[in-house]
Amino acid sequence: MKTFDHLNVIGLREWINLPDLGMVGIRAKIDTGASTSTLHASDIQPFERDGEQWVRFTAHIGTLVQSRHRCEAPLVTVKRIKSSNGQTQNRYVIRTNLSLGDRLWPIEFTLACRKTMRYRVLLGSKALIAGQLVVNPALTYVQDKPSLIDLSGAQ
Repeated sequence: MKTFDHLNVIGLREWINLPDLGMVGIRAKIDTGASTSTLHASDIQPFERDGEQWVRFTAHIGTLVQSRHRCEAPLVTVKRIKSSNGQTQNRYVIRTNLSLGDRLWPIEFTLACRKTMRYRVLLGSKALIAGQLVVNPALTYVQDKPSLIDLSGAQ
């Protein structure tokens, strides 16, 4: 059997931070069947700043206790996505840093309403590839819960 020592193992669910958006302690579901990651968002409004396209939105985290966080991020593109229920929709795409365990790297998120879903964040396969992660679906919360302390030193 082959082993991959340079890859980090994560479970089916992990704690993440999105430090550029000021969001801490978010439970994320790992979805290897999804290409792009998704963040639960509402009130999505595109706007222009210094000649560049941006988007502002309300991010929702938590399930039992809902927390809303108003965010702004540069707009990468608008992507046509086929959701798990088979519907196709246009979604705004942002790029922001993801903190998982002791690592920090940029990934893309589509913004979509996930209010009926248990997890407000899905991490798709592109994020896993960029982070050089492998998933053990028998495990959950393998990595330590990240903190905002000293994220500049995260790898």
